[in-house]
Amino acid sequence: MQVPLLDLKAQYSKIREEMLAAVTEVLDSQICIGGPKLAELEEKIAKISDCKYGIGASSGTDAILSSLMSLGIGAGDEVITTPFTFFATTGCIHRAGAKAVFVDIDPKTYNIDPSKIEAAITEKTKAILPVHLFGQMADMDPIMEIAKKHGLYVIEDAAQSITSVYKGKKAGSFGATGCFSFYPSKNLGGIGDGGMIVTNDEEVKEKLLIMRNHGGGHKYFNEVVGGNFRLDALQAAGLLVKLKHLDEWSQGRRDNASYYNKKFKGTAVGIPYIDPNCISIYNQYVVRVPKRDEALAYLREKNIGCVVYYPLCMHMQKCFKYLGYKEGDMPESEKASKEVMALPIYPELTNEMKDFVAESLLEFLG
Repeated sequence: MQVPLLDLKAQYSKIREEMLAAVTEVLDSQICIGGPKLAELEEKIAKISDCKYGIGASSGTDAILSSLMSLGIGAGDEVITTPFTFFATTGCIHRAGAKAVFVDIDPKTYNIDPSKIEAAITEKTKAILPVHLFGQMADMDPIMEIAKKHGLYVIEDAAQSITSVYKGKKAGSFGATGCFSFYPSKNLGGIGDGGMIVTNDEEVKEKLLIMRNHGGGHKYFNEVVGGNFRLDALQAAGLLVKLKHLDEWSQGRRDNASYYNKKFKGTAVGIPYIDPNCISIYNQYVVRVPKRDEALAYLREKNIGCVVYYPLCMHMQKCFKYLGYKEGDMPESEKASKEVMALPIYPELTNEMKDFVAESLLEFLG
């Protein structure tokens, strides 16, 4: 049996006619930048995120970068974040001209540990950038309390967690901005790259609108140096089709996670911990296992898709050597990078496929 890590063709086969019709509508209109499809998507993403405003972006990466730039964060500033994340989180801080300051993770949730944040704050700190990893939100109450106490912005990297919940509130609704990714592998994935920023602050919204259009409020008249951070109408049309199915797909992932959890109960497989205050969308189903690398090889020999998020922490990446961190500085992040692996979790999995994945891993572990 073959079980890919993700099967987008299985998803597409069920919505093919809807997608083709939506894309054709945009092509027939020839409104390819901006337009009614983008406006509709921005309004709907804001609504499902408990926010007033949505601003389409060219990618989740550009959503973070645009947020940093719009909030005036740049040279000489520091941004506190997690080293256990996708490259874009730290890369955007660097590209904005600021310095990333890392804080270790909670070993249970893999999200930034709020109890370690305050010790990392200096007079140069301007923002905290928590990442809602694998579909579960970070512990936001203490993060927001620390930010308020020290007058810091909070930018939520919610690339993996659209519609996830913490204490009844949605991802993206806590900080100055929340940043989503529509990369095809996400729960809400586009036809290619795409992203969205949400905010409840009208002034921030206006800055983001200018920033995504080369910093110009009017064509050929530029107020600041921005970028081409626009989300195109074709992406918006496709995402509007998929958005109708998002809750169903996320519930399917939760159901599959529950299925796996029962299979792995009482075994050597460390199943995902979901904080009682949270509802996860399971963008990934990440387990801890002994002899992780050998387990990966074993599953791959059986044609089971599996991958490591993330094999090398940001503070140990060659390009961030200048930040001055060394191995051992972030022990929980480093330990996780050696022990975690993600298994197929997409909603189209059959019980037979899930059984094959779980039983193969348990077979390896003896």
